[in-house]
Amino acid sequence: MPDIIHLLPDSIANQIAAGEVIQRPASVVKELVENSLDAGATSIRILIKDAGRSLVQVIDNGKGMSATDARMAFERHATSKIKSADDLFSLTTMGFRGEALPSIAAISHVEVKCRREEDELGTLIVINGSKLEKQEPVSCAVGCSISVKNIFYNVPARRKFLKSNEAERRNIFSEIERIVLVNPHIEFTLFENDIETLHLPKAGLRQRIVQLEGRHLNQQLIEINEETSLGKIYGYVGRPESAKKGRANQFFFVNNRFIRHSYFHRAVMTAFEPLIAANEKPDYFIYFQVDPDTIDVNIHPTKTEVKFENEQALWQILMVTVKESLGRFNAMPSIDFDREDAPDIPIYDPSRATAMPRVKVDANYNPFRFSQTEKAHSSMPAIAWEELYKGFEKEKEITPEPMDLPVQGALFANPGTSQNQPDTDFYPEHYQYKQKYILTSVKSGLMIIDQHKAHIRILFDKYIAQIQQRKGVSQRVLFPEILEMSAAEATTLPSLLDDLEALGFELSHMGNNSFAVQGVPSEIDNLDASQFIRSIIEKSMETGSDVKESIQEAMALSFASMTAIPYGRVLTSEEMLLLVSQLFATKTPTYTPDGQRIVSMMSDQEIEKKMQ
Repeated sequence: MPDIIHLLPDSIANQIAAGEVIQRPASVVKELVENSLDAGATSIRILIKDAGRSLVQVIDNGKGMSATDARMAFERHATSKIKSADDLFSLTTMGFRGEALPSIAAISHVEVKCRREEDELGTLIVINGSKLEKQEPVSCAVGCSISVKNIFYNVPARRKFLKSNEAERRNIFSEIERIVLVNPHIEFTLFENDIETLHLPKAGLRQRIVQLEGRHLNQQLIEINEETSLGKIYGYVGRPESAKKGRANQFFFVNNRFIRHSYFHRAVMTAFEPLIAANEKPDYFIYFQVDPDTIDVNIHPTKTEVKFENEQALWQILMVTVKESLGRFNAMPSIDFDREDAPDIPIYDPSRATAMPRVKVDANYNPFRFSQTEKAHSSMPAIAWEELYKGFEKEKEITPEPMDLPVQGALFANPGTSQNQPDTDFYPEHYQYKQKYILTSVKSGLMIIDQHKAHIRILFDKYIAQIQQRKGVSQRVLFPEILEMSAAEATTLPSLLDDLEALGFELSHMGNNSFAVQGVPSEIDNLDASQFIRSIIEKSMETGSDVKESIQEAMALSFASMTAIPYGRVLTSEEMLLLVSQLFATKTPTYTPDGQRIVSMMSDQEIEKKMQ
């Protein structure tokens, strides 16, 4: 029987490695930019086309490579960072495994141009699917330019599972965001389809955060800074009042490398716990500088998971540091003893006896006994209760006449015609309970309707029809509102503009991640347009949905929730009748679009049982 175990060819082994290291175009951007950082570049340009499917190119002004190094860089496990096993525990650079470039070359067409400063000519290398096609001298600038074209061209199964261009663009931007936040001293420029969409000049750390996340964040940042024998913790946290329920900017970095760490996240949330609601999320940009010997970054192919030697001690230091910074910047309640009107606190003198406080009490005081003067000035008039209820028992029951209202659909004349409608043989009684529920008598008992959720159901159907049919009407505003957005929000908004305009919003791009709200839906009063637009962008970024229908539904639901009748509003009988009529004219009147119950029934038998 012949032997059946054999070694895989390098091309296949590299494709397998690519499955771990290169998952999408964003992974290519990450690996190439990290190589540029390790090469000492001070200016990095990133060019992408078709969200990285057609092209990902990174150009830097680093130290470049010789002809031999350029060729060796595409051999598996070839690296300049490690010479012995001990080096794994003292890493200060980004890429070190030697898997990225060969993995990229295995699933794409790669072209490299690089030159060192001491060389007159550079090197051109062309590799297609791990196969070297060309290597020759070429005239080029100092540094390195790597072009990756047609990613996954030879692995169609992987290419087929790439998401939409918008989703892949968001993934690319997320990777860039994590890199530029930890390298403020380096200039970054991003070109998408030959158009410059992001330019970040050299800046300080705070300025880089503001450049990327928007100028509105500048006033919300609180600095943290603590240095101990275990390392240094510094960065910024957001003020408690800026915490939000949706997506927040939350980043951890260790030794200039982005990491995910749920344990340290709990430390930050513990510090914020008494200041924000349980479902709110604060912003934070926290940086650790620790001895490389005390961490292990070699536990995950993308190196976003790091194991710390002194994890529990760092947790305590982080929590205390954040809490102290919040208190120092008056984010936490405190007593100001420097105020002029502060109470005088006497100095304790142990030689003096302390007297018991005395309270004067009038033992003869009777609060129910009024003097003649008090009776004369009393503001409470006498009430003739007999006159108030005179003839009460003789009042006849009045049956209200049916109202002629412009409602949508029939007023339940034939309840059996729809399977979605319960037994709604309505009697004309409507009662609003605590300005929250509408109680309606039906043939089989009592129907309880949530007025806010019912209106959400009605408005959702209306707005989704407006979006899909492009029938929204816009009203120009006298003073346009300017939206200052982060770079991530600004890259997400273009994909939502068509649907926002279908609702009636009118936005214009002002440059530098700013948009002006020129028009709002004509039928809506007192709408906070900026809050609504930001909430839609946050939902789109959180869900990462690629299906246009899902985005439209999320938009219609958010708009309906913000404009629906609020709890606490008193409704007239006509308004209640109209609301109930429109509710049961919808396709699914018993539940909101996100699955919350609108209608609840209480049968006659249940009511009688409770009264026994």
